[in-house]
Amino acid sequence: MKTWNYSSIDETALKLLCDRPRMNTANIAAVVQTIIDDVHVGGDRAVLDLTEKYDGVRPDPLLWPVRPVEEIPVDDDVRQAFSRACENLFLFHKAQLPQNIEVQTMPGIICRRESRPVEAVGLYIPGGTAPLPSTALMLGVPAALAGCSYKLIATPPDKNGRPPVEIEFAAALAGVPYIYLAGGAQAIAAMAYGTESVRKVDKIFGPGNQFVTTAKMLLQNSDALVAMDLPAGPSEVMVVADRTADPEFIATDLLSQAEHGPDSQVVLVTVGPFDTDAVTEAMERHLSDLPRASIARKALEHSYIVKTDTVDQAIDMINRYAPEHLILNLEGARDLIPEIRHAGSVFIGPWTPESVGDYASGTNHTLPTYGYARMYSGVSVDSFLKHITFQELDREGLEAIGPSVARMAEVEQLEAHKRAVTVRLDRKGPH
Repeated sequence: MKTWNYSSIDETALKLLCDRPRMNTANIAAVVQTIIDDVHVGGDRAVLDLTEKYDGVRPDPLLWPVRPVEEIPVDDDVRQAFSRACENLFLFHKAQLPQNIEVQTMPGIICRRESRPVEAVGLYIPGGTAPLPSTALMLGVPAALAGCSYKLIATPPDKNGRPPVEIEFAAALAGVPYIYLAGGAQAIAAMAYGTESVRKVDKIFGPGNQFVTTAKMLLQNSDALVAMDLPAGPSEVMVVADRTADPEFIATDLLSQAEHGPDSQVVLVTVGPFDTDAVTEAMERHLSDLPRASIARKALEHSYIVKTDTVDQAIDMINRYAPEHLILNLEGARDLIPEIRHAGSVFIGPWTPESVGDYASGTNHTLPTYGYARMYSGVSVDSFLKHITFQELDREGLEAIGPSVARMAEVEQLEAHKRAVTVRLDRKGPH
C-alpha cells in the first residue's frame, strides 16, 4: 500500500487521492442494454437462456417457493447465527418506523403527512464467488417492517439450479416468499419489467457487480418506471488509527474489505506516531492463509495509507473521502462523532470491527460507496416507504390563506389557480 503524508500534498493531490477507481460503465452499457432488451421482449425464456449462458444451468422451476424456516436444511450453528442477526436487525429497524404527523398551520388549515410502503420491491442478492445470504436479511427485514405487499428475491442459482440453501433460509427468516433464480443484468431487467413468472416491481434494492449496477442505472432512466435504492459499487473501508490501536486489529479490518473483490479499496489514516510496518507485517501473515488472498492482494494494489499529524487532519480526510465503512480506532473516538459529516456506517472503538455491521449488530450493510455517502444514506425502513401529504381546510382556513394564494397566482400569471380560490371565497353560504 502506497503511503502519503497529508501535510506534504496539495489540494489537487488530496482531491485525486479521494477519487475512486471509476467503473467504465460505457464499455458495458451496450452489452447490458442488449440483455435488458432481450428480457423485456422474451421474458422468462430470455432469462433462462442468459442464465444457462452465464451460469451454466437452466433452473426448473425458475421461481422458487421459499420453504418454511424449519424445513430448510442448514446446520444448527448457521440457524442460530442467522436467527440472532435477524432479531437484532428487526429491533433496530423497527425503531425506524416513522410517526405520522399532523400540524395546524393556521386556524382552519390542517396539514398531515403519512407513510405508505412501496408496494412491490425486488431484492437482489449477489452470487458468484461469494453468495451473500446476509444481504437477504438486510433487505428483507426492513421490507417486511415497512409493509411491502410484494417482495421478491433474485439471486443466481447454484450448480444444481437451486437457490443457495443459506439464502433460502435467510429469505424465510425475513418473510420473503419467492426467489427468482437469476442473477446479473437479466435479473434486474426481469424485476423491472416483469415476466410470466414475476410481477413488475416498483423499486429494486441490493448490491452487485458492474453489470448489475449498470442495469439498475439504465432501467431507472427508462420506460420501465422503476426506482433503485442507491449507487452501490465495490466495497470500501477507511480505518483511522493512532498509537493506541492494535496493529493486528487494523490489519484484519483492512483485509476484511479487501477480500470482497479485486476492485475493493481500503484506506488507513494514521494520526501521529504510528507503526505502519507492524500493520503491514500482520497483513502479510494473514494473507499467507486467507482463502481469498489473491483477491485481497489485487484490492491492496490500489489502496493506500495517509499519515496525518492531528485529529483535525484525519477528520478532513474522512469527510473528503466519504467512506462506505468508517472505523475509528483511536483515543476519544466517540468524541469525534459530531465531526463526521460523510460516511455510510461508522464503527467506534477497538472492539467494533466492521464485520459486526456486515452481519449481526442490527445496522444495515447496504450502504453508499464511491463517495456517494456525501448525499445518500444506507438502506433503512425509510427506503421502503414513501410519504404522502394531506391538507384539509374549512371556510375559515380558506378565508385566511386564500388572498395570499390568489396574489401569488397573479404573480406567476396562473389565472385558473387564482380563480380556484376566488370562486370559493365569492360563494355565499354557511361556513
